[in-house]
Amino acid sequence: MQIDAQHPGKVAVMQNIHGTMEFLRKYPPFNQMESAHLAFLVENCQLRFYATGDSIIKPDDGPIEYFYIVKQGLVHGERPHSSKDGKETTFEITTGECFPLAALIGERATRTEHLAAQDCFCLLLNKPAFIKLFTLSNPLRDFALRGVSSLLDQVNQQVQLHATQTLGAQYSLEARLGELAMQQPVSCRPQTPLREAVRLMHEQHVGSMVITDEQLKPLGIFTLRDLRRVVADGCSDLNQPIAQLMTQQPFALSPQASAFDAAMAMTERHIAHVCLVEHGRLCGVISERDLFSLQRVDLVHLARSIRHAGKLETLAALRSDIQQLVDHMLAHGASSTQITQLITQLNDHTVCRVIELGIEALGDPGVPFTWLCFGSEGRREQTLYTDQDNGILFDAADAADAAAIRGRLLPLAAHINQALAECGFSLCKGQIMASNPELCLSRSEWSRRFSGFVREATPENLLASSIYFDLRVVWGSEDGCRQLQQELLDLVADSPLFQRMLADNALRQKPPVGRLRDFVVARKGAEKDTLDLKVQGLTPFVDGARLLALANGITVSNTPERLRLLVEQEVIDAQDGAAYAEAYHFIQQTRLQQHQLQSRGGLPFSNRLDPDSLNQLDRRILRESFRQAQRLQSSLALRYQL
Repeated sequence: MQIDAQHPGKVAVMQNIHGTMEFLRKYPPFNQMESAHLAFLVENCQLRFYATGDSIIKPDDGPIEYFYIVKQGLVHGERPHSSKDGKETTFEITTGECFPLAALIGERATRTEHLAAQDCFCLLLNKPAFIKLFTLSNPLRDFALRGVSSLLDQVNQQVQLHATQTLGAQYSLEARLGELAMQQPVSCRPQTPLREAVRLMHEQHVGSMVITDEQLKPLGIFTLRDLRRVVADGCSDLNQPIAQLMTQQPFALSPQASAFDAAMAMTERHIAHVCLVEHGRLCGVISERDLFSLQRVDLVHLARSIRHAGKLETLAALRSDIQQLVDHMLAHGASSTQITQLITQLNDHTVCRVIELGIEALGDPGVPFTWLCFGSEGRREQTLYTDQDNGILFDAADAADAAAIRGRLLPLAAHINQALAECGFSLCKGQIMASNPELCLSRSEWSRRFSGFVREATPENLLASSIYFDLRVVWGSEDGCRQLQQELLDLVADSPLFQRMLADNALRQKPPVGRLRDFVVARKGAEKDTLDLKVQGLTPFVDGARLLALANGITVSNTPERLRLLVEQEVIDAQDGAAYAEAYHFIQQTRLQQHQLQSRGGLPFSNRLDPDSLNQLDRRILRESFRQAQRLQSSLALRYQL
């Protein structure tokens, strides 16, 4: 390591190579680099001191000539404020972190001035040495090109390694279906007699027979469940063609689809077999037995148990099985999106069964209705820690008719809300439930209410819109909800003022990262030294994605899906969209793991986290994830001139 003589009187004391290498091994990507490559880095570095307020690099300096690693202190990235005088801090770089990789690789100037927010010592590696090291070291090159993505990969690798140690070597739900399914599926032609088809199923030890044409295009499927139905119906003609008994248009996926895709399809559609089709030809069949033979919890069986539960006590007892399933998925490194979608799907099944049991208990109200859900359930982003946000939509001829129908539905709604509470869905303290007369409305009443939110953007209406505008159907006809959603998109598109007020509202919840500390935490009370992962971490992404989706005619309500479509429509930059999605996923993953630990310890669920409880890698990624939330908010401030 060389001494920097560029700043007389400010040169730090020479550090020995071994000590510096040990320091770097604490931080990614240096913790994965070979010792020889790390030694090369240290031997070619110089150590430089920057006093508080010193400019380290700035756009006017021209193309970047050094790779910087913060050895001690804090560096701020600052740009001119998008709509105000002065500058704004866009990111923080602290001990063990490096910069400015994008500019160095792109052989350009930095777009952000890097200032010493505290007295700093930085290791500087000149550009020729960096290029050589970049060529030699795969971990450094991967990190430089992928940034936070490679950090998230390290976390997932750690989680999956732990899973292998605790649960045994089991495949991931990311596995391709083509790797799991029978490569030579059992099939027959439509004219095959029932007797022959059943004999083939018996000989091949399979639970399904796919019926195909001469080009192997699937026309139907016949399963053991169908065979039981045939026997129960008293069919004695075993020579009738299988085409008369098959289920037509069987559900199919590509062999490139994941095991998770198949699991969700089976759960949602109540099926036990999925055909694999490539270029229009049958190439495999995946059964629930194939899918879960290596798993200790059967998702499809659990979903079926919920949908056929005969009493409320059974549904309540099945909640522990959902917890076990989430534990296993977390252990296998499943993504937060997969887990929240799975929880939401099973919750949907529970809600549907509770409604059906309620109708059996109280009698059919005699009018069709649709059960709506809002908030995180509406976005398919539920965790095990959830309360009820629901309502009812129905058709009515006029106000008097609506009042009469409401009177018939409210007792059933109250029964359903209470039953859901017994199944683990807490009653909403804000009364956002179908049993509230203000949320049991005709389609025209819902339409007027949503219109009022947009036209009178009071603080209360803005808060309400952040809940009700993330809606979907859980039970009943979807037609009325679709019409309501389209009306909503038209309303928002025609109201730039409402969009601007939504944007201002989306900036109110600041991510918990500070100028002088890694995280901003509560200073006193029961919440001392903690931050809120949901309100402070996820809400900025949820609010930002909702605003941009509504303003651009996007009907989906799921946050990652909204971000994907916003990139597709070029509303946000592809790299920004990917960074926002990764940050959102990591915060949600951290939250799910927190809930898992609380459940195992018999503690009440909470979204509050002490960041000091995290390891160095997780702390760094969480801080970077919060910074991405800041970047999204900054882009909204610029877009809406706030």
